[in-house]
Amino acid sequence: MARRSEHSLEEIKAMVLDAAETIVIEEGFSALKARNIAREIGYTVGSIYMVFTNMADLILHINARTLDAIAAQLEQAQDGSAEESIETLTLTYLSYARQHFDRWRTVFDYRRLDSAEIPGWYQEKIDSVFAPVEARFAQLTPELTDADRKRAARALWCGVHGICVLSLTEPQTKADIKEIEATIVLLVRNFMRGWVAHA
Repeated sequence: MARRSEHSLEEIKAMVLDAAETIVIEEGFSALKARNIAREIGYTVGSIYMVFTNMADLILHINARTLDAIAAQLEQAQDGSAEESIETLTLTYLSYARQHFDRWRTVFDYRRLDSAEIPGWYQEKIDSVFAPVEARFAQLTPELTDADRKRAARALWCGVHGICVLSLTEPQTKADIKEIEATIVLLVRNFMRGWVAHA
């Protein structure tokens, strides 16, 4: 077993996060237990709580990494006109959810048991997922207020997310994926048509 002096607290924190992510990816969220993480990194359970306040804090940091990964993929998927780009962004989101299902699902399935507010640094990560869609709405509807664009982008994203949640519960064939993609594109096109006409 590794000794505490072998790693700095920052190194232990990174090790815990890496091990926790691996467990979620390979075994699912239900396997994410402090003992499993400790066994993976060769430290005691107490070592985990030297670098994270509790499991809720650890899960928040795991989910933050997932939000960063989603935001990075969305950032790379912004080619074409604003409307085309919004379609591409939503399909990229679906693709991420399919390819990294357990990581993606943990962000939305985990409910904090404490009543603490979402930390500002975590809210920024959530906002970064919405930012590319909000930017495209700004191009399509410059006469809308920032608040209305933000509301519209988030409403659309909630619809897309809902399709993902309802559609990704069982293994899908290629035909299933095409149908899910077609459903998302239908939602996006009609939603955008309505907002552009409204503006």
